[in-house]
Amino acid sequence: MHLTIGDFGRASGLSAKALRLYDDLGLLRPAEVDPWTGYRRYAPEQLDQARLVARLRLVGMPLARIREVCAASPDARASMVSAYWSQVDADHASRRAVVATLVDELATKEHPMSTTPTQRLNARPAVRHGQGARDAQLDAVHAGTLLFAVADGFGSSPSVAAAAVAAAAELERAPFDATPEAALQAAVARASARVGELGEDGDGTTLTALWLVGDRAHVAHVGDARVHRVRDGEVATLTRDHTLVQALVEEGRLSDDEARAHEHRALLNRALAPGAAVEADLLATDVRPGDRFVLTTDGVHSVLERDVLDGLLRAAADADAVAEGVEAAVVSAGASDNYTVVVVDVTP
Repeated sequence: MHLTIGDFGRASGLSAKALRLYDDLGLLRPAEVDPWTGYRRYAPEQLDQARLVARLRLVGMPLARIREVCAASPDARASMVSAYWSQVDADHASRRAVVATLVDELATKEHPMSTTPTQRLNARPAVRHGQGARDAQLDAVHAGTLLFAVADGFGSSPSVAAAAVAAAAELERAPFDATPEAALQAAVARASARVGELGEDGDGTTLTALWLVGDRAHVAHVGDARVHRVRDGEVATLTRDHTLVQALVEEGRLSDDEARAHEHRALLNRALAPGAAVEADLLATDVRPGDRFVLTTDGVHSVLERDVLDGLLRAAADADAVAEGVEAAVVSAGASDNYTVVVVDVTP
C-alpha cells in the first residue's frame, strides 16, 4: 500500500517541499504520480533511502554528492561517506588556521570600549513559564532586577537547568571585579561545574542570560534558547541556535524548509552537560529607553511561526500583557514542550 506525501514525510523526517525537491533532482522519485491530480505516493520500502538522504543532509553533504551515494552499491556507501567526512575535517583544519590569523589581526585593531555607564536604565520584567505537554518541567527561569536567564534541561534530572540558572543569578547578588564579559564567562563555568556535579550521563541544559549593566546589554548563550530585541518596531534575534541543523542552514547546506521538518532539528551541538567542556557565546549591544528584550526557550519559538512571534513581541502593550499573549499563543498551538518567555521593557 502506497503512502501519501504527507504520511511519507512524517515517517521519513522530510517535508513535502523537500520531497518535491528531491523528486525534481532525481534523488527520491515517488513510486507513482496521479496523472490527473499530480499527487505523489511512495512505497514503504522507500523509507530507508529517504532517511538516508535526510541524515546525509544533516551532516551537510551536498545534494550532488548525496546522489552519488544513493546510486552506489550498498557495500560502497560507507567508504564514500567516510571519504566525504575526511575532506570535511581537512577543510575545517585549514579554515581554523585562517580564523586564528584573522582574529589576531582584528584584535590589534579594536579600540577599548568604556564600561562606565552614561545613564542608568530600569527594567520591567514579566515571565510566563509552563510545563506544556511534557511529563516534567525541565525549563528554569530567573527574572531579577537587571539579570534575566532561562535554561532548558534535558535528560532525567529536573535540577540541572535550575542549577545553571542559579549560577548565573549569582552575578546580581555579588559584586564583580572583572569586565561583564569575564564575569558572565565565569558564571557559565560555574553553571557547567554544577551541572557536572548534579547530572547523570545524558543529562544537560542550555543556558542563556541577559545582563543589563549601565547602558549595555550583555548576553551569555549556550544552546537553543534565544534573546530577541525589539527596537523601533523591528525585532532582531541577537543569539544563534547551537544546533547542527541551524549551522547547516547558515552554511547554505540545508534549506529552512528542510530544517523545520528534520527529525534531528533539536539536536544540540553545544550545551552544558557532565564531562563536556563548553564556552558560551558572549555578545553585547547598546541599550536605549524603549527597548524591549525577550528571552524564549525553544518551547516558544519552535512552536510559533517567526512572523507570529514577532507580531506578539512588537505589540504596543506592557511587558506582562506581551508575555501573556505569547503564552496564550503557545497554549493555543498545543504547547508540546516546556515553555518559558521573559519580556523585559527598558525604561529611563
